[in-house]
Amino acid sequence: MVRSKCYRLAVAFATALILGGCNNGKANPAMEAPPPTQVEHEQDLNVIQVEHPEQFPLASVVEHDAASQLMVTGTVNPDIARMVPVISLASGRIVEVAARLGDTVRKGQLLLRVRSDDVSSAFSDYRKAVSDESLARRQFNRAKDLYAHGAIAESDLEAAQTAEEDARVTLETATEHLHLLGNDPEHPTGIVDIYAPVSGVITEQQVTNSAGVQGLSSPNPFTISDLTYVWVLCDVYEKDLRNVHLGETAHIKLNAYPDQPLKGTISNIGSILDPSVRSAKVRVEVHNPGFLRPGMFVTATFYGAKKEVHAAVPASAVLHLHDRDWVYASTAGNKFRRMEVVSGQTLPNQMQEILSGLQAGQKVVANALALQNTIDNQ
Repeated sequence: MVRSKCYRLAVAFATALILGGCNNGKANPAMEAPPPTQVEHEQDLNVIQVEHPEQFPLASVVEHDAASQLMVTGTVNPDIARMVPVISLASGRIVEVAARLGDTVRKGQLLLRVRSDDVSSAFSDYRKAVSDESLARRQFNRAKDLYAHGAIAESDLEAAQTAEEDARVTLETATEHLHLLGNDPEHPTGIVDIYAPVSGVITEQQVTNSAGVQGLSSPNPFTISDLTYVWVLCDVYEKDLRNVHLGETAHIKLNAYPDQPLKGTISNIGSILDPSVRSAKVRVEVHNPGFLRPGMFVTATFYGAKKEVHAAVPASAVLHLHDRDWVYASTAGNKFRRMEVVSGQTLPNQMQEILSGLQAGQKVVANALALQNTIDNQ
């Protein structure tokens, strides 16, 4: 019995050795696959630790020579020199408004119609001037005939000539008055039509249907602006004014069209500071390609003559998150620190300028999005 039991143990041991040898001869895929990267957060939420940092290649922060920059905010405004008020010389009640705020109008286009009693008064003066001029002309012709026959003195002829000339001037004035009121002396009417003096966009409207106008004493019904060129008015703090110079070029970036940058010229630097915020208005003249509208918010960048040294990293190293730019910088051990940076211009060779937040020589993750995706998937 003892011998039989020993025999069975020997056979079992031999079988185990044979099976173990067979398993050693075959590869186990599960044992050879690299373990997944584990991410551990430190007490500082911006610091993370990874088990396999070699999966995230690093890139060195390099230096980049650039002109000094000043970024400020501003708004689009019409060029005052290109704003033309529409006036009504006639007083009365508006019976029709043919244009509205924001409309694009052409020169000579009807804007509004006013029913005015001024036309009746002006036409009465015109008819009286016509009668007086006709009488003065007949008296002058009679005086010339009498003077030719020696019936009157030369002074009487001169007096008749002066009266005729005065009557003619009065008639011309009355005729011009009717024309200014928008009426034809031959066909007067109580309705005065107001036309656009120039082509452009209506940027101000002060009237509505059935409203009253009081001639030059009332606000201008409309203001038409030529928006071919516009002003970008920026607020520049007192300490930054030394970096802004007349005639220099400014780069304009619109919040509404960030992918369509524009260029403008600094045409004026305000001589008076706003005492509450210690800033001055800087005016930039910009050609309007068609999508600039008064009131739009923009970011203007001014470039000084002095060179500055900025950092530069691969564009893929910058992660845009929550309207901010971030990079992952390498620290001691298997750790990375997320750092906020301020990005500048896009550089050649897929590089990104960094205005602040990094220094040359630092190491950052070359593909920040890949590391961020790994963190999100944990």
